[in-house]
Amino acid sequence: MNILFVADPLASFKIYKDTSFAMMREAQRRGHQVHACECADIRWQRGGSVQARVQAIALTATDAQAQLGTQAKAAADAPWFALQSTRLTALKDFDAVVMRKDPPFDSEYFYAMHLLEQAEREGAKVFNKPRALRDHPEKLAIMEFPQLIAPTIVTRSAQAVREFHAEHRDIILKPLDGMGGTGIFRVKDDGLNLGAITETLNQDGAQTVMVQKFLPAIAQGDKRVLVIGGKPVPYSLARIPQGGEVRGNLAAGGKGVAQPLTARDREIAEALGPTLAARGLLLVGLDVIGENLTEINVTSPTCFQEITQQTGFDVAATFLESLETLVNSA
Repeated sequence: MNILFVADPLASFKIYKDTSFAMMREAQRRGHQVHACECADIRWQRGGSVQARVQAIALTATDAQAQLGTQAKAAADAPWFALQSTRLTALKDFDAVVMRKDPPFDSEYFYAMHLLEQAEREGAKVFNKPRALRDHPEKLAIMEFPQLIAPTIVTRSAQAVREFHAEHRDIILKPLDGMGGTGIFRVKDDGLNLGAITETLNQDGAQTVMVQKFLPAIAQGDKRVLVIGGKPVPYSLARIPQGGEVRGNLAAGGKGVAQPLTARDREIAEALGPTLAARGLLLVGLDVIGENLTEINVTSPTCFQEITQQTGFDVAATFLESLETLVNSA
């Protein structure tokens, strides 16, 4: 197959942990041709198809280079692919288009989804499906499954936030467009700085924020549960806060520990998996703290490499098998 990955700049990849790199490496291992482009490379003109300036690449990273840790950053940043060609190509001419652009979900991301949806109308096969990406903002998507989540409020109102804190006493506030734990605050029973934090996040009522009851189970990790083709990967990655942090995100310094799914993890994944897969979401990353679903990540879920390295379960191979099945059955 010819597979196009729509992603962030290749030069920005940290290949020792990057999930998109793991996907590309497995695709090449299976004999597929790997191509890459950025959202900015996609265009449409009347009378033609949605096209992109794409790079055909061959991955050249050695296993040792791909497994380097953060202390070997210079070596990890060495060239990991060879550019074979660059050309303008219609997206419908690829066997599969894999959307892997990282958040934020801003206006440009929204516009890219419309371009990809037009490409679908022309015959392109896009994973995850653009309409599904557009319809499942990662923090707000949990509203559809209230029976699985902790007490939560979504609001612009500072007064509503104060009332929520008065009821639950220990809360987490977060922006709707953040990733990697950015902009997340905890306010304890004393309410210290609640007003200032609310003003910062809601921009004096101009922006909507999410507030959730603090879950002490975060001490055991914010678990990433991967769902591929509607079925859960048998291991999660518990991202455990370090050094007094409230955030378990790896980007915020959390420690990733792979572990088998708990009965509750599996219950949540199996409750959501078939529904989300039927909507065109091939890959989903559920965030679970204790017994509660906290986010549904659909744009570019991560943690493939950490789970594979710690457990031996080949997540990238599972993803490619599902991708191949969907493409061949279409």
